[in-house]
Amino acid sequence: MPASRLRVIGAIILAYMLFAILLNSVGTVILQSIASLGQTKSSAAILEAFKDLPIAITSFLVASFLPRFGLRNSMALACGSVCLACIAMPLLPSFAMTKLLFAVTGAGFALIKVSAYSMVGLVARDKADHASLISTIEGLFMVGVLSGYWLFSAVIDSSNPASLGWLKVYWLLAALSAVVALVVMTTSLDESAARPDAAPSSDFTAMFTLIVRPLVMVFLLSAFLYVLVEQAIGTWLPTFNNEVLHMPQAMSVMAASLFAGATAAGRLGAGFVLRRVAWFRLIAVCIAAMALLVILTLPLTRGLAPNPQMSWASAPLAAFILPMVGLFLAPIYPIINSRVLSALPNSAHATMTGLIVVFSALGGTTGSYITGQTFAALGGQTAFYFSLIPMALLLAAITMFKRLSTT
Repeated sequence: MPASRLRVIGAIILAYMLFAILLNSVGTVILQSIASLGQTKSSAAILEAFKDLPIAITSFLVASFLPRFGLRNSMALACGSVCLACIAMPLLPSFAMTKLLFAVTGAGFALIKVSAYSMVGLVARDKADHASLISTIEGLFMVGVLSGYWLFSAVIDSSNPASLGWLKVYWLLAALSAVVALVVMTTSLDESAARPDAAPSSDFTAMFTLIVRPLVMVFLLSAFLYVLVEQAIGTWLPTFNNEVLHMPQAMSVMAASLFAGATAAGRLGAGFVLRRVAWFRLIAVCIAAMALLVILTLPLTRGLAPNPQMSWASAPLAAFILPMVGLFLAPIYPIINSRVLSALPNSAHATMTGLIVVFSALGGTTGSYITGQTFAALGGQTAFYFSLIPMALLLAAITMFKRLSTT
């Protein structure tokens, strides 16, 4: 692999993993906002919207313009912005500051993802290489999520849940953001192939030209439903562990990291499985396995009593089984993303990725909000049972996507 290509891939991975930590800390921050910032479940649930709506808005407004501004420039701007927001978190500890942090993070991630997917299109050798790179990058994104759970659990004081000591983690995240920005800016890449030939005035309308295609519409519905399921479970798993399984605060966060670890393993392993199994068959089996895990595991969470001396050896079995949903959820997103992107020219990748990010963000906000409200009104078990509905809809949408992609 040429050194320049390796450097570009490395820069993408570092930026992606940084934002994986920041974005997916929302579940932990919701838990800590309830414990140390005086929030209720219903009020804390709004953090997902402060993360996802800026992702959607930024992607919709600027995705098609990023190749002209510069893909590396966009990445560096995103990293620099979150660096400043992370510095502000421990200096101005409040729920309002957490909203601002996630708004900045969301807008920055829109720049990161559009740039990253466009850069993959520039360095990929062929469709197979494109699919492999997307799966690897998305897999390492989940490794970033996993490391984020570890970072936050290390600074949470379970003996004093109201403590604000957990905010110390943002000094480290600010330093990491500055380092990644430097790496991105010192990486060379010929971006000319990503720049559209049409006049700048047509950049924005290109998004609408894409979205009216039946294949793209069905794909975007699939992406929406996928992220709805992922965020419904991933965001609320720390709170589920704490309130339903009665695990201590730090232990709840660490147990939730199993979901990220399972998702990372699923994405990194998907590339090998796809060499032997057709992509649609793999996805169908994965969705069926996810639903089966939810149906079999949630009955194990009923009637559990608090145990102040709980250890990993005495933790409920459901704490280890339910996160394995991530293993089967994992391959779906990179597979469908790669299939739709590799069918388009490089000049359309930024616009298509913008649409992916918009609908993914809307799905994430919808899933987290519905789960949060259901959790507060009907309890954690019922909230997680409801995830079976979008799972069934996801299978239907991907079935239609397959039919359209082969016609």
